Amino acid sequence: MRWAALGVVYVVWGSTYVAIKFTIESMPPLLSAGLRFLVAGGVLALLVAWRGGLRMTRGQLGSGVLLGLLLPAWGNGLVVLAEQSVASGLAALLVASVPLYVVLMRRSTGERPPAVTYAGVLVGLTGLAVLLLDDVGESSWWGPWVVLLAAFGWALGSFLSGRLAVPANPFALSAVEMLAGGAALSVVGLLAGERLSVGSVTASSWAAWGYLVVFGSLLAFSSYVYVLGELPVSTVATYAYVNPVIAVVLGVWLAGERFGVLQVVGGVLVVLAVVLVVRAERVVAPRRHVGSGGPTRR
Repeated sequence: MRWAALGVVYVVWGSTYVAIKFTIESMPPLLSAGLRFLVAGGVLALLVAWRGGLRMTRGQLGSGVLLGLLLPAWGNGLVVLAEQSVASGLAALLVASVPLYVVLMRRSTGERPPAVTYAGVLVGLTGLAVLLLDDVGESSWWGPWVVLLAAFGWALGSFLSGRLAVPANPFALSAVEMLAGGAALSVVGLLAGERLSVGSVTASSWAAWGYLVVFGSLLAFSSYVYVLGELPVSTVATYAYVNPVIAVVLGVWLAGERFGVLQVVGGVLVVLAVVLVVRAERVVAPRRHVGSGGPTRR
């Protein structure tokens, strides 16, 4: 059971990138993401309230809202925007830079990560440079940079989550984050002129959006929480470098995306970097932070 749950985290979180690609084929990017998180957050909040676990202080609520603005809104919202011109596999590889950002943030606060961690950062930066320099014609000039900005927002939210007062119930925290992030994305989308015409949405976009709500935002998260209590943290953390591989394979298979030789090399370097960082960083955030963890709560 525990290995099956870890498999869900591997495949589902890796598959959300291509699901986003199909969703925004006929749905506005920000509104589709905002409604996804509002629905998923609302369902999760109702379940948590039914179990009596939605209680929190005003300060904890404020922390959840802030993390929601950084993680689902900034982190996921910019990825969705970028995937209008960036291959889903490339987006996943660029988002894999999140652990590298976190290392730099830790260093800025006076922490001293192991030497191997710094080596991983250097390898990762080299891989990112290769990915950004090798354009096979699918990306706009701004797309990859927006993904890197999204990864920075996700990393910042993950970094701050260990330093803020948050609800003890991780499901309550996740519900608040998704509701806050979903509301922010929806408001920004409406202000940007986005409108959702239900009649013009294709069946494939509806299917992909529903997949993101049910599987990406509910099932995978629950599986992640479960395996954290059943398997070593170092084993669970391997999702950080398995997700991009899944995303690339699904992008090529389902979305007809293609990768040049240099992009493959850059992707391998990024994955290798994350492997080095994860193996060197045996310390993981307390369980209360799982509602914020990972490069893809997408």
